[in-house]
Amino acid sequence: MQPLADKNIRPIGTQLYFLPVHTRMPLKFGGETVDYVTCARCRLVVRGNNGRTAEGWGETPLSVTWVWPSKLPYEERHESLMSFCRSLADAWAAFHRTGHPLEIGHDFIASELRTLLDRHNAEGTTAEPMPWLAALVCCSLFDIALHDAYGNLHGTDIYATYNADWMNRSLEAFLSPAEDATVDFNGKYPADYFVSDPPSSLPAWHLVGGVDPLDSSELTGVEPDDDYPVILHDWIKRDGLNCLKIKLRGNDSDWDYGRLVKTGRIAVENSCHWLTADFNCMVTDPSYVNTLLDKLRDEHPRLYGMLLYVEQPFPYELSEHPIDVHSVSARKPLFLDESAHDWQQVRHGRQLGWTGVALKTCKTQTGALLSACWARAHGMEIMVQDLTNPMLAQIPHVRLAAHVGTIMGVETNAMQFYPDASNHEAKVHPGLYQRRHGKLDLSSIHGSGFGYRLAEIERKLPSVDHSAGAV
Repeated sequence: MQPLADKNIRPIGTQLYFLPVHTRMPLKFGGETVDYVTCARCRLVVRGNNGRTAEGWGETPLSVTWVWPSKLPYEERHESLMSFCRSLADAWAAFHRTGHPLEIGHDFIASELRTLLDRHNAEGTTAEPMPWLAALVCCSLFDIALHDAYGNLHGTDIYATYNADWMNRSLEAFLSPAEDATVDFNGKYPADYFVSDPPSSLPAWHLVGGVDPLDSSELTGVEPDDDYPVILHDWIKRDGLNCLKIKLRGNDSDWDYGRLVKTGRIAVENSCHWLTADFNCMVTDPSYVNTLLDKLRDEHPRLYGMLLYVEQPFPYELSEHPIDVHSVSARKPLFLDESAHDWQQVRHGRQLGWTGVALKTCKTQTGALLSACWARAHGMEIMVQDLTNPMLAQIPHVRLAAHVGTIMGVETNAMQFYPDASNHEAKVHPGLYQRRHGKLDLSSIHGSGFGYRLAEIERKLPSVDHSAGAV
């Protein structure tokens, strides 16, 4: 067997690209509605201890309104995110730590990312500081590319490397159990918490956005006239949907209840099985959620039964808003999403009463894996949520869901808001960019790294925006 030291890598160069994507329908996050997003993509070059080099690729939508809710102008925040990505490109190229990508990724986040964010904020290019969540999202494309490059260098699926045969450090080097838990991470690796037989298809969750028309009575006349559905009934019928995620306002209980009931009735009429409610982090008092849930239970028990879990009603930062949520999770499973920056925040959430965690690769592949291991070891449920991932961003997203074992499938909504953005990737991976019979088909994914099959995807990239190191 090849010695572990010979399997180690270090990053040596980066190239950064920005790919603009326009939505066909408005996409609402919190109090803002957007009609375009920039996807940041990077090529990262690594060198192994034997001198060989390989490249990996990572991509993440820079979802401004999700990572940085603010009254600042959208474009001001957007430019700040892109500027920070350029700084990260330099920092990753100069970060000559060696090891497995999960080890390098962890060390970069722990030792470099906060310093870089503080420096970026000290420059004062915006009237308020960029949040930590935004920094993680900007970092994620480089971290994802690092994992991809490692698999490519060794000619193996990256998910085959999260074990003792490839990693220098086991999980006790990264994770600490909760004080009240009989959990031991010594000698454990991420693979110990993966499902034994990852599925080749996943149930797909459709996003019912806050401004999406549910039926013809809600049409405004400005909807796109193209080959894609607009109202919910047509989406369900075309894609065979069984799972609907409902975006609520979190500050208008009458609207939220009416939206939940109307969507639920459409779901029942069309034989959908599951619902979930996302309150957009706008709630500050658990009684808001409890009152809505109790009313739904009493007046529409079938819809209450279909509600599989509740997602992140409360503000992002748990340290600033340490709300005891046991009364909510006593009613329905309660999942951290925006608050789940890392496993430490998941641990804090568990203390407050949260029972599940929604993972996102946009917070780094490294962080998502560590949070998944911590949550699974402590008996918490897991979901993998979308950041409206198109193009390459979709592939690590669905692979994470397949390996960690979710409460039900994976959220996937890029085909709703910018379906044509992924046309080139869809020619190679047709089942990843369309939902059929309510599922995504992952069977086209194979090869080294994340299994992008990048050489077969005929996408012409824009000019390199920024490069650093040996590329």
